[in-house]
Amino acid sequence: MEPTPVLSADGLGKRYGRRAALSDCTLSVPRGRIVGLVGPNGAGKSTLLQLVCGLLAPTSGSLRVLGAPPAAGAAHLAMVGFVAQDAPVYASLSVADHLRLGAHLNPRWDNALAERRIAEIGVEPGRKAGRLSGGQRAQLALTLAAAKRPELLILDEPAAALDPLARVEFLRHLRDSVAELGASAVLSSHLLSDVERVCDYLIVLADGRVRVAGDVRDLLRGGPHTSLEQLVLANLAAVTR
Repeated sequence: MEPTPVLSADGLGKRYGRRAALSDCTLSVPRGRIVGLVGPNGAGKSTLLQLVCGLLAPTSGSLRVLGAPPAAGAAHLAMVGFVAQDAPVYASLSVADHLRLGAHLNPRWDNALAERRIAEIGVEPGRKAGRLSGGQRAQLALTLAAAKRPELLILDEPAAALDPLARVEFLRHLRDSVAELGASAVLSSHLLSDVERVCDYLIVLADGRVRVAGDVRDLLRGGPHTSLEQLVLANLAAVTR
């Protein structure tokens, strides 16, 4: 029997008044993948991620996350880790305070993993989060999400404001975390080089609709495009014609 998809959507739609942010999205994303979610501004990427996290309710269609409706209960919420855009942390709390808070709020908390990750990025536990660099704040946010030991990590443009070196380090830790946890991840990004670096599954959104979805190797095999970037740009160009 096939494993339950990490994400399954059928005719999923979300409207804000008269404006459709998502329309008729149908997806079935297998487990164990790092999914790149790409598309132009206003394509519906953040809306889709907020639906997945249970922060929004769909206007039409259905969505299942890890086999259940989004945010189906406390146990289900514990299975999903979320890193929001700009990696928000509490500026007045120390790194160690963040780890203690994470342990208090999350029943599956892995303190050994959290402390090891903090040591790897070279941040003093007593340092206030407000005094960290952008890259360090992003790494702290990823550590907090990973130490929940989730089955799914959701990341909404987490590295957009980072310098190239910090971005490479963040993506390396993301890839290592997914492998260690045996988890799945969805990474929204407008930086195609980042998606190409770590993602093995691709979803392209444009005008609120799914334009491409599939395994990167399958999408590129035998086709006219030799890179993920060429594939994405060709499909987005087709939408605007």
